[in-house]
Amino acid sequence: MDSDVALGAMAERAARAGGVVARKSFRGALTVETKANKNDLVTEVDHDAQRQVLATIRQEYPDDAFVCEEAESRAEFEGNILEAVPDEGRAWVVDPIDGTANFVRGMHFWATSVAVVEDGDTVGVATYLPAIEDSYTAGPDSASRNGESLAVSERTDPETFAVGLLGWWPARASDEQAAIYREATSRFGDVRRLGCLQGELALVAAGGLDGALMPTTPLPWDAIGGVHLIRQAGGTATDVHGDPWQPQSTGLVVSNGACHDELVGAVRAGLTDER
Repeated sequence: MDSDVALGAMAERAARAGGVVARKSFRGALTVETKANKNDLVTEVDHDAQRQVLATIRQEYPDDAFVCEEAESRAEFEGNILEAVPDEGRAWVVDPIDGTANFVRGMHFWATSVAVVEDGDTVGVATYLPAIEDSYTAGPDSASRNGESLAVSERTDPETFAVGLLGWWPARASDEQAAIYREATSRFGDVRRLGCLQGELALVAAGGLDGALMPTTPLPWDAIGGVHLIRQAGGTATDVHGDPWQPQSTGLVVSNGACHDELVGAVRAGLTDER
């Protein structure tokens, strides 16, 4: 069995390889298509980056499974492609460009994320932000940014917290969205939505944000890596009920561990149905 250190190193190598492919086309001419709705964007660069990530990993781990976002380049790949993270065996969870809307608009905050999961446990993570050259990594017992140790913030006063709104906030849920935003702004000092879920989770791990939340269940490639980063940096990750977060959990609430109940309370107070 390969060591967790070796697997983590491969996650970083693959994330960098995919990120370099994406960066070459950043702020260039792009063909943009939509998926589920008008604002769910995908470009050929997303597929090119995913192809590079998978090819990089497959050089050393040809028989491993993959859970990855882009369907077109999944279909091209002759390998073990799964729809969900397995409870047994090893799988690589890949988001080639997290924050495609930012990428398309020429905004720097987007990431290539790779996580490796062994028998249901995350053992290595790399979240690479190519446009700003930040690389967040975590193994079984540590987390770092550009090689320097990470730790969540030490703030304890919610009135000083900067809190991120994670994930997709569709117009059809505008009442719930407004209620959660209102709850967050009434409890915390600053509320932001940055448009790159893995990037925001990395900022919580690094202390740039003190917490973040979303009411809906994130897709595995949007959250598994970032949750591991936060936990390895000393933070907390739960569902909207305050129970430890797992890939099938409802919603996601993360923090530095202080005032976590306030964050859970903010998202639950805005929910319009029981989840």
